[in-house]
Amino acid sequence: MDSSVKKTTLKLVLLTLTMFGFGFAMVPLYDVFCEVTGINGKTSNTPYQYQTEKVSIDESRIVTIQFVTNNNDKMGWDFYPKTTELKVHPGQLESVVFFAHNPSEQAMVAQAIPSIAPFDAADYLHKTECFCFNQQRLTSGEKVDMPMRFVIDQALPKHIKKLTLSYTLFDVTPSHSN
Repeated sequence: MDSSVKKTTLKLVLLTLTMFGFGFAMVPLYDVFCEVTGINGKTSNTPYQYQTEKVSIDESRIVTIQFVTNNNDKMGWDFYPKTTELKVHPGQLESVVFFAHNPSEQAMVAQAIPSIAPFDAADYLHKTECFCFNQQRLTSGEKVDMPMRFVIDQALPKHIKKLTLSYTLFDVTPSHSN
């Protein structure tokens, strides 16, 4: 084999391996980027420990929170909030219910991924209970109400009077090979 062909082949193999490695590094790099810049409105995926004795409710402020749902293009479930908007006082523990229905003929597993707008409000919405912390498995035709309990932190910047919590539902059903 010609030495120029060997060099080209080696370069292409190295490029392929580098691209493959970069693909694996994208998720942690993206998470770090979002944390540093504060963009994407990602919320925590672990429960917030709400301690009633340490919290004061700011009754002088009202914040409107909207709830929006979307399905990923491969997800066929019915999925929506039973309440689309709430007016809350920062520091007050609130709850809403989301509905899900699997109309397919087989059991499916879903994962809800949250996002907050405006992005700078993400650090101030604390979920104490959320269906998004775990994957949801529904059998064929099964319907379920899924609670989400949250509190808006009193430290929410005063200029933020309205925020939107959006969930995108993804099909994460494991593939079965025969």
